[in-house]
Amino acid sequence: MDVRRQSKVLGVVLFAALAPAVFAQSASAPQLSPEQMETFLLKARITNQRDAGAGVTNSRRATLSDGQFTHDAHIQTVDIAQQVFQAGRNTEVNFKDTYRYNIAGYRVARLIGLSTVPMSVERTIEGKVAAITWWVDDVKMDEEDRMKTKSLGPDPVRTTKQIQIMRIWDELIQNRDRNQGNILWTSDWTMWLIDHTRAFRLGTNLLKPENLSRCDRGLLERLRAITPESLAQAVGNSLTRQEQEALLARRDRIIKHYEDRIARLGEPVVLFTL
Repeated sequence: MDVRRQSKVLGVVLFAALAPAVFAQSASAPQLSPEQMETFLLKARITNQRDAGAGVTNSRRATLSDGQFTHDAHIQTVDIAQQVFQAGRNTEVNFKDTYRYNIAGYRVARLIGLSTVPMSVERTIEGKVAAITWWVDDVKMDEEDRMKTKSLGPDPVRTTKQIQIMRIWDELIQNRDRNQGNILWTSDWTMWLIDHTRAFRLGTNLLKPENLSRCDRGLLERLRAITPESLAQAVGNSLTRQEQEALLARRDRIIKHYEDRIARLGEPVVLFTL
């Protein structure tokens, strides 16, 4: 659940992964393949650790190096499960806040062609199992800063499409912890979605279906293509069977929601291509 206000640095190292991708990747140098990035996160030596920023799970920002390449990563070891969780006036049953949902988030995003959820892998750090997540570079601002300026950037249509895809994504994984600090915008106005440790709830109803107005055409097709087998293969042990079944039930509701809208309004009104 950690909210990171990431450094505004020059140079983009955005992973060029996961075709077909919903969001276009920015060209960068050096550029690693997804396989190289995964190996780096799993094997590179940790040369420095410090606090990751605001948040409640004591996550760490680390600098990794393999002797040729150096890059930062986000380390999360949180793994909490409570039968009843009380936060202010809100009560949640079967509450979980766990590092493995960051890993699951990346794997599900890859399955549906969403390339703006940073790569996250499982690695043991100082005796603790953790999610090691690629640190997003070239961050211009987070959503809080964008909302202050009320800006949609140089291409408002693209920006609003990205926001709509984020809403679909959060319904699919039932992310109850999306906040302005874990939506990042890079200098090319690409939205990155981070910190999913409180996602993947067991609810099967959509939380805010009224916010789902339009959908990327390719994304809808990839949602339709998910099978129990393909999901299980993609997520491995990062999601339980019950969590996978709940995700598939929400997927079905998302598809029906858009099919109903298409029947009423027509494809040109509902579907777009990013």
